[in-house]
Amino acid sequence: MPVDIYSQPHNVLNSKSSTNQLPLDATADTSSASGLPPIDHHHTQHNMNKLCRQVSIESPGPGAKNCVFNFFVPIEDTPPQGARIKIVCAGACYRRRDRSNSITSISSVSSELSDYCPTSASITSLTSMSSPAHQGIREGSFFPGFEVAGVIESLGSEITEANNRGLHIGQRVIVYPFDEAPAGYAELMVVPDLKHIVPIPDSLPISVAAMLPTGALLAMNAVFKAQAVVTEILKQRASTEPNKKCKILIVGTGGLALWAVRIASYHFALTGSASVDITVASLRDEGFRLATEIKNVSVVQWNECLYEPQLIERTKDVCGGPVDVVIDFGTTSRSLHRSMHCLSKGGVVLISDEVAEKLLPKFSRLSSEYQQEIIPISNGTAEQLAELVQLVATKKIEPPPHSVFPCEQAAEVIQKLCNSEIPGRAILRFHDVE
Repeated sequence: MPVDIYSQPHNVLNSKSSTNQLPLDATADTSSASGLPPIDHHHTQHNMNKLCRQVSIESPGPGAKNCVFNFFVPIEDTPPQGARIKIVCAGACYRRRDRSNSITSISSVSSELSDYCPTSASITSLTSMSSPAHQGIREGSFFPGFEVAGVIESLGSEITEANNRGLHIGQRVIVYPFDEAPAGYAELMVVPDLKHIVPIPDSLPISVAAMLPTGALLAMNAVFKAQAVVTEILKQRASTEPNKKCKILIVGTGGLALWAVRIASYHFALTGSASVDITVASLRDEGFRLATEIKNVSVVQWNECLYEPQLIERTKDVCGGPVDVVIDFGTTSRSLHRSMHCLSKGGVVLISDEVAEKLLPKFSRLSSEYQQEIIPISNGTAEQLAELVQLVATKKIEPPPHSVFPCEQAAEVIQKLCNSEIPGRAILRFHDVE
């Protein structure tokens, strides 16, 4: 069974579980000894002859206070055409597996975190699924660790100099969040294909690199889509309103929004910033302070204590009228409703495809009435991730603030994130290689 680390002295990797007495290398079937479901050797593609320590941050079940556990899991041998990564840092992000494959920075959705906190009355509404790691405990894994940075521990038997993509053992890398990616809050991660691995230069701190594969990449893809919309709008205005600027509103001040502001500021500076105005709608006082650190960006505070008409009027005043494009990382119905009221006729709202399934049916009628379009944005590509690595490594784009915590403090980190007590991003460190 998993170890309840809330009742332990906050040592995730050294809790008093009987599973911790197992060696890390075991040639026998380890499933029964570790409390895991039996392994069907007839249907297991790869041998699993090694145990790997893993932190599991789960959705709490009804009446359960604790959601952070530590246990051993069998780790696959290195795939013939892949690699095995020794995880150094993993960013605090989540994937709601009852929705889409989109991945989101946790600090971008503090408005929804109450849904997942142990005291929330809405816990019982979460989809219950069977967890392969713990039978009888709610499937959670909305913090499975999809922002992974580490070093290559081993390469597959079929990897040669001709097909290694320039990768080698000991190289510092990040992992693109491919479909079926395993949990990253562990000592090791198996990657089946080298195309999912992106090298990082020595000049890029590995804790910063761990923020890039999900939140930063999604933000970059959103900015690229916004650029396409802006280009079309300016083209349409060229003959009638050639001097009218295109206004962009970025909603939220968590990891996603902070990345989006930084990437947009850099990107539009290259493509013609004189024709674009960027405003940030801050959802928290802490985010307001962080957003004001960025040059040439206006900030409006969305104080939830105010009435909607006041917030909408305040936003239009700061933006100089309705905006043309909204990048909304607020992820709530209220946030999207407010964004659409700040948007001009014919405007476009960009939202994460993670929340699109929930929000699009609710707002299809309103978007048709306002003649506005709501476009879901997916995570970017591995090629975009490689480009983003270079932009951050060369300091062309400055990363948002982040804090690094030992993985042993996972329980405290989750509680602080639920209470919005960590500015910027939170990173868990599993090994120290720097």
